[in-house]
Amino acid sequence: MLESLPKFALVTGCGQGGIGEALVREYKRHGVLPIATILPSESSMHLKEAGITFLPLDVTNDDSIAKLKQNVIKITGGSLDILVNNAGLCYTMTAIDTDVTAVQKIFDVNVFGPMRMVHHFHDLLVRSEGAIVNIGSIGGIVPYVYGSSYNASKAALHHWSSTLRVEMAPFNVNVLTIISGEVGTNFLKTDYGRNIPDDSLFAPLAAEFTKHVQRKPSKRSSQKYVSENNKPVT
Repeated sequence: MLESLPKFALVTGCGQGGIGEALVREYKRHGVLPIATILPSESSMHLKEAGITFLPLDVTNDDSIAKLKQNVIKITGGSLDILVNNAGLCYTMTAIDTDVTAVQKIFDVNVFGPMRMVHHFHDLLVRSEGAIVNIGSIGGIVPYVYGSSYNASKAALHHWSSTLRVEMAPFNVNVLTIISGEVGTNFLKTDYGRNIPDDSLFAPLAAEFTKHVQRKPSKRSSQKYVSENNKPVT
C-alpha cells in the first residue's frame, strides 16, 4: 500500500495564547503538518517548545509574504492543503471618536492581509485542491457598541470570502469563513490603554469603557460556526 502524502496547513497570526497557536497545536495532534507564522518581533518560544515549524510574516507587506511563500514551497514541495488567515488586530472605540489612521491599519491586517495571502498562495492551494479558512467574527454580523471599526473589518472579510468561495469552487478549492464568538485570548492587549477622549459625547461612560477594553474572557474556547452564504451551520 502506498503511503499517503502528508498534508500541510499554513496558519497566520500564531502568537502565544491566541487562536493561531491553538490551531497549529490541533493540526499537529491530528496528523496535519502545521506551519505557523509570527511577526518578526514576536517570541517563538511557545512554538519551539511544541515542536512546530514557524516562519516570520508581516501580512501587510508583500515582500514578506513572497519570502514566506518561497520557504513554504521548500517545506511542502510546492503545494499547500490549508491556508488559515487568522492574523488580526482589534480596535475598540466609539464610532464618532474613531482614529481613522488606526482603523486603516486594522483593515490592512484584517481585510487586506487575507487578500494578499490568497493572491500569493492561491496556485499552491489549487494544486492540492485545498481549503482557505478565514477567521471572521460574530462582530461582522451582530454589531456591538465600541466595536464599529473592528466589526466593519470583519464584515468586509465575510463578504469578500463569500465571493471568493464562488470563484474558487471551479478549482475545487473550498473557502470557509469561521464566525467566532469571544475567545479567551490576549487579543485585546492592544486596547488596554485606550480611553474615551475627555471631550467626547461618551465621556460619562469612560469608566465603563475602561472595564470593557480591559476585560479578560474566562472561556478558553468558544463555539465556532462556518458561515456559507450567510447561513451559519453548527
